[in-house]
Amino acid sequence: MRVILLGPPGSGKGTQADLIYQSYGFPKISTGDLLRKEVENGTGLGRKVNEEMKAGRLVSDDLVLELVKQRLSADDCRSGYVLDGFPRTLNQASLLENLENNRQETAFEFKVSEPEILKRLSGRMVCLQCGAVYNINNNKPQADGVCDVCGSKLVVREDDRPEVIRERIRVYLETIVPLIDYYSKKKVLFQINGQDSTGNIFKAIKAVLDDRLAKDGEN
Repeated sequence: MRVILLGPPGSGKGTQADLIYQSYGFPKISTGDLLRKEVENGTGLGRKVNEEMKAGRLVSDDLVLELVKQRLSADDCRSGYVLDGFPRTLNQASLLENLENNRQETAFEFKVSEPEILKRLSGRMVCLQCGAVYNINNNKPQADGVCDVCGSKLVVREDDRPEVIRERIRVYLETIVPLIDYYSKKKVLFQINGQDSTGNIFKAIKAVLDDRLAKDGEN
């Protein structure tokens, strides 16, 4: 099963990907995380990516596809995986299917308003050491600016600045319509209210996945 999570930045895709992993064992593949790791490691690819991410622009398809291809070759992806942040364009969807054209796939579109996204992301802080995520609005760390998990300093990512968030939303809205239409025509797209509670969102996702996995097992 290939699970594709579509939605603007801050729509809760990462949280739901973690819950899917806990229930189904499908690893989360976040292109954002893969790209940021390249940036942190200071690779040649990372330097190119950093310039694009700081400006809120999409990284080129060729760069992203190379990272995704490497990750999908890992053993833990054999039974299924969750894609968070990829594909974002029709071209990326086509490239993905060329990589693996025999997997059942299910796409979820997370619907969240722009004011809610700005509220969520403008208060977000992350730990670069262990990856833990906090928010000053609803998930504060026990000590200001310090990670509860590993004690490292928390930072606000460059791409979580308000002006960059607005640009990321604009780019998302500009590119997502044809992709949503594409998965709708394939009859594999399911819309999710991303402003519902985390538990209710996952219940909706689980109901769809359980049904589709059961049907796939019957074939």
